[in-house]
Amino acid sequence: MFPNGEGGMAFLQYAYQDQDHNWSGTSQAPAANNDDKEIRTHFVTLGLQYMFNRSWGVQAEAPYGFRCFKTTDDAGNIVSRNWSQVDDVRLEGIYTGLFADLSAGLTLGVKLPTGSYTFDSGVVDRDSQLGTGSTDILLGGFYRDSLTRDNKWNWFAQLQLDVPALTQVHYRPGVELDTAAGLAYRGLSLGRVGITPLAQVIFSERTSDSGANAASPVASGYQRLMLSPGIEFHIHPVTVYADAEIPVYQNFTGNQLAAPVLFKVSVSYMF
Repeated sequence: MFPNGEGGMAFLQYAYQDQDHNWSGTSQAPAANNDDKEIRTHFVTLGLQYMFNRSWGVQAEAPYGFRCFKTTDDAGNIVSRNWSQVDDVRLEGIYTGLFADLSAGLTLGVKLPTGSYTFDSGVVDRDSQLGTGSTDILLGGFYRDSLTRDNKWNWFAQLQLDVPALTQVHYRPGVELDTAAGLAYRGLSLGRVGITPLAQVIFSERTSDSGANAASPVASGYQRLMLSPGIEFHIHPVTVYADAEIPVYQNFTGNQLAAPVLFKVSVSYMF
């Protein structure tokens, strides 16, 4: 959803992950080593991007989460909690005036603590809540270019750094860096529908949480490399995008729940 010039885009995104495998270090670990057994989450995000001109714009994202959490209570029994709520809202400014062709851009924004971090706190730890309780600074950038003269093959790269700045109740989430590089082929169509296969390599790194309410012993922080095949369908002014993100390398600090695959679908409307 890179900016393409003056105008707006509204989008609705759905993402799903089922964290039901216990990992420690670079390999799967026995489930008995982790009191938590499963974190299954559906995210629905409503977003709006608007470019006032070819150089400046804004973007807002308002996610809503549905979560099922299974863990072991003090008596050794498996208990589960299900809840849904508004998650942390993101607001960003966009600058694409580095080059005349809009091939590069920078983003600067903030993540607000709009999501609750206190749901059934006797069972659900801070690192398993939908909201973090922190106000974060968001720094990002992207670049894209054509590989062939006919512009059918394109490549892109992007990154975003998420740095918690203001925190609450003795819990500071880790600093997170997310990067991606990919290829896209725009030479396919079916009638008026443009079809674009994509392939991405996604790398993420997050430092461990800290504070008196962080997990003890430390069970947060990771490095993760994923391969992501995807496809986009475009019939102006509507675009539909879907992908699957498959981890091929994971290095977790302590024992943490990991998902074998992540799914995402996005529908956007240009205006």
